[in-house]
Amino acid sequence: QVQLVESGGGLVQPGGSLRLSCTSVLTAFRLYTLAWYRQVPGKQRELAALINKTESTMYADSVKGRFTISRDNGKKAIYLQMNNLKPEDTAVYYCNLQTPWGDFWGQGTQVTVSS
Repeated sequence: QVQLVESGGGLVQPGGSLRLSCTSVLTAFRLYTLAWYRQVPGKQRELAALINKTESTMYADSVKGRFTISRDNGKKAIYLQMNNLKPEDTAVYYCNLQTPWGDFWGQGTQVTVSS
């Protein structure tokens, strides 16, 4: 069982910032692609940002220029720095680890952007 533990969600005003963290105990963490997804009730889970083992990144158009994904292989951690947050960023955010034998997910952390 691969455990991914998330932290850093919360309530923030529009224009504010949050940093999400996710840690793993998986051996060979550095070899895998990591991502952050988000989901609002009644909608499909969507990709927000992705980083592969060479640290190439990809972002959803809706978060480009505002969100930054990063990884620390020594700490087996993935981060999502979210700046200039908007109400439409409100969602449950999930970290994702992609291995050859399947994907693993964190438990989710709520991010609410509201004044």
